[in-house]
Amino acid sequence: MAERYYFDHNATTPVAEEVFDAMAPCLREAFGNASSIHGFGQEARRRVENARRQVAELLGCESDEILFTSGGTESDNLAILGSVRGDARPKKHFVTTTIEHPAVLNVAQQLEREGVEVTWLEVGADGVVSAEAVRAALRPETVMVSVMAANNEIGTLQPLEEIGRVTREAGVLFHTDGVQAAGKIPLDVKRLGVDFLALSAHKLYGPKGVGALYIRKGVDVDPIQFGGTHERRRRPGTENVPGIVGLGAAAALATATMPEESPRLAALRDRFEQAALARIPNCRVNAGASPRTPNTTNLSFEGAEGEALVIALDLRGFAVSSGAACSSGAVEPSHVLTAIGLPRDVAKSCLRISLGKKTTQEQVDALLDTLSQIAQRLRDLAPAQNA
Repeated sequence: MAERYYFDHNATTPVAEEVFDAMAPCLREAFGNASSIHGFGQEARRRVENARRQVAELLGCESDEILFTSGGTESDNLAILGSVRGDARPKKHFVTTTIEHPAVLNVAQQLEREGVEVTWLEVGADGVVSAEAVRAALRPETVMVSVMAANNEIGTLQPLEEIGRVTREAGVLFHTDGVQAAGKIPLDVKRLGVDFLALSAHKLYGPKGVGALYIRKGVDVDPIQFGGTHERRRRPGTENVPGIVGLGAAAALATATMPEESPRLAALRDRFEQAALARIPNCRVNAGASPRTPNTTNLSFEGAEGEALVIALDLRGFAVSSGAACSSGAVEPSHVLTAIGLPRDVAKSCLRISLGKKTTQEQVDALLDTLSQIAQRLRDLAPAQNA
């Protein structure tokens, strides 16, 4: 079988060996229900609380400020819906950006259907929303601002600390989707001034189906699910002990390796971009001058279809993602790429390439060689296809 190379770590990451090893006992001998008072249950509880401390260490908070969920989407939903619906004001206002993940975008649209007014902040070609734009959007009835920490498609980092100062001065809640930032860049929630931060285990070498929500001490949030008294009555349901332990192990691994791993990935990414721009005509790095997560690049290849590039690369053993999605049988450009000003045809020519722990210089060089060949071939075919 031909060797395969994975360049889609923003979609999901493989479970790290250290994480798998931490989870395995929870599937065999430490299998108790963490809510049970007998020894089996107490052993499970001990492992859950240890994981809570590990996640708290990654985020610079107290362990009792960490709540476990099924993933980033649930964490975002709980923070936003639980806060806005729970606010007693008759007229409510919510602020977010046009480049958020669907886990926030679709929640904001649901709030609009419920009568909440939503302000959608736009970004420029740099893919960054300014703190002053947030300040200008605030009103007396604003309940919450939600701005992602790092964009999942172009990797741009938002000025959370500056926005946090604005929201604190105004007495407005501040939520951030930290799914693409956690484990890649330092996230000190106290310094950033956020009230909520969502993360997902499978983006930082943990298992799928588990995540966490940081809730600043003293902040109230209404539950959006109802059942038992788990997770301090905020998120009912028997705890996913193996998943939670895996998330804790992944958080501890990220805390230990980030200082060396992030600069390594940034150097690989930067060398790849420089070589791609030099070797491939009409290639552009989107939002390349902005602060970004170290592992992410998004490139456009005018004259070539992104979906065709993804398929052709996959056939050659390279996994990447495109800047378009199939919706109702039609290929639509990414809302993020159009938000930063790319024309629809250019947005549909984009690829997102995201590196990971096992990515090597040799793999990056192989991707560049293959990509340059495929991009040229697809461009050569384009006139015949359009004739």
